[in-house]
Amino acid sequence: MKISLIIKMAKALMLARLKQTVVAAIGVVFSITMFVTLLGFMNGLNQLLDNLVLNRTPHIRFYNELKPSPTQPVELSDKYRSFHNVVRSIKPAASRMSIYNNEAIIKTLLDDPRIVGVAPKIAAQVFFNVGAIDVNGVINGIDVEEESRLFAFDDYVTEGDFVDLKNTANAIILGKGAADRMLASIGDVVQVTTAQGNSIQLKVVGYYQSGLGELDNVQSYASISTVQKMLGEPPSFVTDIQVKLNDFDLAPGMAKEYSAIFGIDADDIQTVNAQFEAGSGIRSMISYAVGITLLIVSGFGIYNILNMMIYEKMDTIAILKAIGFSGRDVNLIFITIAITIGFFGGVLGLFFGFIAGLGIEQIPFELDALPTIKTLPVDFNPKYYVIAGVFSLVTTYFAGYFPARKASSIDPVDIIRGK
Repeated sequence: MKISLIIKMAKALMLARLKQTVVAAIGVVFSITMFVTLLGFMNGLNQLLDNLVLNRTPHIRFYNELKPSPTQPVELSDKYRSFHNVVRSIKPAASRMSIYNNEAIIKTLLDDPRIVGVAPKIAAQVFFNVGAIDVNGVINGIDVEEESRLFAFDDYVTEGDFVDLKNTANAIILGKGAADRMLASIGDVVQVTTAQGNSIQLKVVGYYQSGLGELDNVQSYASISTVQKMLGEPPSFVTDIQVKLNDFDLAPGMAKEYSAIFGIDADDIQTVNAQFEAGSGIRSMISYAVGITLLIVSGFGIYNILNMMIYEKMDTIAILKAIGFSGRDVNLIFITIAITIGFFGGVLGLFFGFIAGLGIEQIPFELDALPTIKTLPVDFNPKYYVIAGVFSLVTTYFAGYFPARKASSIDPVDIIRGK
C-alpha cells in the first residue's frame, strides 16, 4: 500500500477523533516540557554547587605533608632487628614544609601539554590581633594573576580590586566572615602575628566571599611575596603548587605519576571531593528518573486513547480490510498516528521547555552568601533536548504498537457479521 494513502488514512482518523488526539498530544507536550525544564534546572543547580567548590579547587595539589618517620631508631638496633617492634605516639618528623626546587618542578609541569597552568601558593597560619583578642586565620599567599586566570579568584572579590594585592605593598583581601568578625573596613590596617612570632601590619584592600561560610571566616589572601616577607622566608619559599588540567578526569593518574617523580605528596580533585561528586550524581539521577517517569505516564495515556479509538473504529477498520488494506497497512496507520502525536507533541514540548528555562533563568536569586549569583541557574545542554526528543518518539511508538497490532488482527467478517 502506498505510504501517502496510509498517511491520509491516519490523518482522517486523527481528525475524526480530534479531541482525543489533542489530549494525547497535550500529555506529550507537558511531559517533554517538564522533562527538559526539570533537567535543566536541577543540573544548573548542580553546576552552581560544583563551581562553588571546584572552581576554587586545583585539579592537582602538590605539597609536603607532616608525617612520622617511617624508620624508628629501635629498628636500627642489631639487638631488636628480628623483633616485631610496636612504637606508640610517634611524633611527626622534622621535615621542611616548603617544596624544594619548586622552580624546576613548575617548569616541568608547564611543559606538559595536559596542563593548563600552574599557580604557586603559601598557606600561613596567623593570628589577627584585634585589641586584646587574637582571631585565628589563614593567609594564602598567591600569584595574583595566575590565581585569577586559573581559579576565577577575581569573581569572588566582592569589594575592592584584586589587582591591588600585587600593586599595593603589604596588602590583604580579607574573607568576608573574618572582616565582619574584626569589624575591618577597606582601607583599615590590621595587625597580624604569624605562628613563628613575626608581626606585620597589612592594609585591607578588599573582601573575598566564596559562598562557603567556613572558609570565608578564616581564609584571607595576600600576594605571595607579602607572605614570604611576613614569614621571613626567601623568594623561593612555596608550600603548595596548584595545577589546572585540560581534563580533570586525568587528575588521579597524573597526581600519582608526578608524586613519584618529584618525591612529594599530591592530592587530586576527584579523591578530595569524592563525596561531593557522588551527591551531584545522585541529584542528576533523580532528575532523570522523574523526567522519564513523566514520559512513560504520557505513553500510557496515548496507549489508552489509541485503544479507545480502535474500539470505536471497529467498523472503519473492518471496511478498510474488506476493501484491500492488509493487517500490516492497518498496523502502520495506527503507528503513524502514535508517531505523529509523539513528534508534534515532542517539538512543542521542547519549545515550551526552552521557554520555561528562559523564564526560570530570569527569576532573581540573590543571597549574601553567594555574591556571584544573581538569578536561578539553568543548564541548556543540547543533550537534554536530544534525549527528550528521542524518548518521546520511542515512548509513543510503543504506546501505539500494541493497539496497532490488535487492530491489524481484526477479522472484518466477524465485525460485519456482528453488525
